[in-house]
Amino acid sequence: MSVHKNVKKVTTHTLQEMKVAGEKISMLTGYDFSMARIIDQAGIDVILVGDSASNVMAGHETTLPITLDQMIYHASSVVRAVNRALVVVDMPFGSYQGNSKEALSSAIKIMKESGGHAVKMEGGIEIIESIKRILTAGIPVMGHLGLTPQSIYKFGTYVVRAKEEEEANRLIQDAKALEEAGCFAIVLEKIPADLAERVAQIVSIPIIGIGAGNGVDGQVLVVHDMLGINNEFSPRFLRKYDNLYDRMMNAFQSYISDVRSGDFPNEKEQY
Repeated sequence: MSVHKNVKKVTTHTLQEMKVAGEKISMLTGYDFSMARIIDQAGIDVILVGDSASNVMAGHETTLPITLDQMIYHASSVVRAVNRALVVVDMPFGSYQGNSKEALSSAIKIMKESGGHAVKMEGGIEIIESIKRILTAGIPVMGHLGLTPQSIYKFGTYVVRAKEEEEANRLIQDAKALEEAGCFAIVLEKIPADLAERVAQIVSIPIIGIGAGNGVDGQVLVVHDMLGINNEFSPRFLRKYDNLYDRMMNAFQSYISDVRSGDFPNEKEQY
């Protein structure tokens, strides 16, 4: 019997068992009750309440503007919808960098006010102190290495990371440090596939990839991207499982024309 089919509620332990059993972990972002309910009922393993809400829900150019309270609002909406999936909440920019006491209070606030199951943090050795402090409070932490969108202004671009040997070695060291600190999993974003596979073999915790090839333990995509709602974003790593932009556009335009022509509502649609 496969691990993920056997569980009624996915935990960090479930993900570890899945890695050991060689079962791939599926993860999608979710930001609101209605969408999260469908994603959860579909049988997803992990829902990430991503700070990508800053882009897809609020229309910001980067993930930086979203606040801790806004993340908690999205996360609590998702938690109310979910029965099975593990809900991981992104700690937003400025809520943990450089100050481990602030990091701990941010993480506690997220867990208490949203009911989420874990937090996710971007960065390696430079945020280890914050990670350790959060873990001592019993809060599970997922790491995030490679392209870290909260550092967009440092990198200056959203290109593939860790192509050079020095950066690749540093990424491996960071992954080992996150594992040793006690992270239960790591997201690797936009790095060469062979490097991601090496990391997944070196560390014993699950590695979830986005634009990191197929040699990792699971995959994550932004739900609006994979549904084709957001039609302006087509990176190589994105597979669009539907084209909801066109389908929704057709539905909205049909409604508008039916209202204008007097066709809606018809006799059956009134009291």
